Amino acid sequence: MGFSMIEPTQIKTNAFKSIHPRKLLVRYGLKPDKSLGQNFLFDRSALQKIIRAAKLSGDETVLEVGAGLGSLTRHLASASGEVIAVEFDRRLIPALQFITEDLHNVSIIEGDILKLNIGDLVKGKPYLVVANIPYNLTSKLIRLLLETPSPAENIILTIQKEVAERIVPRKRDLSLLSLSVSLYAISTIRGSIAAGSFYPKPSIDSRILEITPYKEPIVDEDLIPTLFKMARAAFNQKRKQIKNSLCTGLGVEAHVVEQWLLASGIEPSQRPQTVQLEQWASLAGQMRAST
Repeated sequence: MGFSMIEPTQIKTNAFKSIHPRKLLVRYGLKPDKSLGQNFLFDRSALQKIIRAAKLSGDETVLEVGAGLGSLTRHLASASGEVIAVEFDRRLIPALQFITEDLHNVSIIEGDILKLNIGDLVKGKPYLVVANIPYNLTSKLIRLLLETPSPAENIILTIQKEVAERIVPRKRDLSLLSLSVSLYAISTIRGSIAAGSFYPKPSIDSRILEITPYKEPIVDEDLIPTLFKMARAAFNQKRKQIKNSLCTGLGVEAHVVEQWLLASGIEPSQRPQTVQLEQWASLAGQMRAST
């Protein structure tokens, strides 16, 4: 799928031109699309929290995913060198153009980020990702950003609280999502944003999540497909003991799975969420060596 670029204008202004999302939607005869998880961030202090978390110095290229009605776009444009604002919902493009019409350093891209070539979007330059993203896009987008051949130097995402806490669990217990992220990056929660900072108001608060990719994955890249195969099988039945979930999910005999587990320092009675990344890597090596 291609994309269309709207040429930026040539005048830069301050970040604080704003129209409440409700008024902007009314002006363009629009309603938020629940199926796209559209909750538009408008609170100025919340927007400034995101900018501070991004640690922008003024000359970066920033890829914004899901620019929406442009509130974050304006703040990013004021604090960075260039903003490439991607928006999937073509209905919002006229409003987004209007709210950014005085900014010389914003390029608007209409398209689906999951189908676009990120390297082409940023023209091969180093870049950061800063975005307020809906729940239904979180896992797919994070995986895309971490596995792309042109990874960002840093990623700042505003996501629902419960998802952020799955990625950065308070205890050492992992989810499939946190395991996936930890293969490629260090993740840290950098702040909170109240539900009332959005229109329409969602049912849950959000967190600002920083994901800093490693230069290289910390697990042998050849092992990653096997690791994911095993992890998916285990987490599909995460309430079971890992021995049983792997036997069922992989169709492998119990004594073989038990050998893999013990060789990797994992008790067969453990639950999948208690197995740590280095143990998953060892387990993947055991499986690959025996098949």
